[in-house]
Amino acid sequence: MSETTNRQVSSAIIYGIEDHPPFKEAFFAALQHLLAIFVAIITPPLIIAGALNLDLETTGFLVSMALFASGVSTFIQCRRVGSIGTGLLCIQGTSFSFIGPIISTGLALWYDRISGKPLAGGLPLIFGVCMAGSVVEMLISRILKYAKKVITPLVSGIVVTLIGMSLVKVGITACGGGVIAKENGTFGSFENLGLALLVLVLIIFFNRSNNKYLRMSSIVIGLVVGYVVAYFMGMIDFSSVQSYSGVNIPVPFKYGLAFSWSSFIAVGLIYMITAIEAYGDITANSMISGEPVEGEKFIKRASGGILADGFNSFLAGAFNSFPNSVFAQNNGMIQLTGVASRYVGYYIAAFLVILGLFPAVGLVFSLMPEPVLGGATLLMFGTVAAAGIRIIASQNINRKATLVIALSFSLGLSVEFIPEILNSCSDTIKNIFSSGITTGGLTAIVSNVLIHVKE
Repeated sequence: MSETTNRQVSSAIIYGIEDHPPFKEAFFAALQHLLAIFVAIITPPLIIAGALNLDLETTGFLVSMALFASGVSTFIQCRRVGSIGTGLLCIQGTSFSFIGPIISTGLALWYDRISGKPLAGGLPLIFGVCMAGSVVEMLISRILKYAKKVITPLVSGIVVTLIGMSLVKVGITACGGGVIAKENGTFGSFENLGLALLVLVLIIFFNRSNNKYLRMSSIVIGLVVGYVVAYFMGMIDFSSVQSYSGVNIPVPFKYGLAFSWSSFIAVGLIYMITAIEAYGDITANSMISGEPVEGEKFIKRASGGILADGFNSFLAGAFNSFPNSVFAQNNGMIQLTGVASRYVGYYIAAFLVILGLFPAVGLVFSLMPEPVLGGATLLMFGTVAAAGIRIIASQNINRKATLVIALSFSLGLSVEFIPEILNSCSDTIKNIFSSGITTGGLTAIVSNVLIHVKE
């Protein structure tokens, strides 16, 4: 990234990574990050639990542990414990990339031979394989310095852009009302789109304010107003909160551990891809925060972040949760609020741990209608894609770079838009390449190495 670009980014930052924002400002910034990631953290365990037909008690515990593990993981990333972590405002949460392999692992084995019912939903095998697979990502982090010629800024820019483009689909689906709205026939209704548009307009309006407090609070203002409006529209029912009470205490290895080589290979491949995605996310985070995206300092930071990605996934498995990864959407939040202080991450970590211990509190957040979240996430995901484009634009776009970009976007977006193209492939292949981020990222790496063009 050029010095001019770096100065432009730095001027847009109100609080840098080492700044200590006052309590009120740090609290609001942390709350906005929390609102952006809460649903994303709890959704994977809900999907997995539903696929494995787990009871409500087990499902509730898995959701709580996902929040708890995400809080601990976020603290490690922001604090940087030894060589583990980025030292940036880098948020971690339950990864969507592993949902397919985890469900396959849970359903493939561990059936009771007499009753035919799954034993503990295959959870011992799932957690054992996820913990073992995390070593793959930790090993990749140790050779990142030597892989610099393979994972170039061009490659990372392509991955970041694909991440943003892929997430936009999630945002627009939420604006229409989400999966539930598709099932009940209300998807894309005037109420859903109008609510999402209201939140989007409010965020843009307050984000353009010269008042730094209004700017930093733009996401919270938009979400709070949207939440209140949705309540009066009859879209929120607080009666379900009454069924959640007490405290969920973390119990390491509650469901035991098991191992299978076939499951390990599938999960290990996803960890390799996650390392690439984490590198891209850390690059975007560094750039948005006004930090270098090249050089020894950046490589050390990226290596520590990927190492933390793997270590935190190992830790998550020990506490009965699923693999963690760096969240891309929070990069957009940093850009919108202008707050890049890693100390804000401590607040976020504390919030997540508390929510994990008290499930009733977390449920209030989960009741937020999809269109309200969609209005906010649509804008944030778009800024992630924009960050990736800026990384690409900072490079020398010659004929080789043009071919790499074209090929990566073509293949990556193809499987993202038309996933049916992989219907004839095996489940393993589909699990790996059904993601546009995975396909485009791998294509970028391979093509960048193999394509040789003489200028």
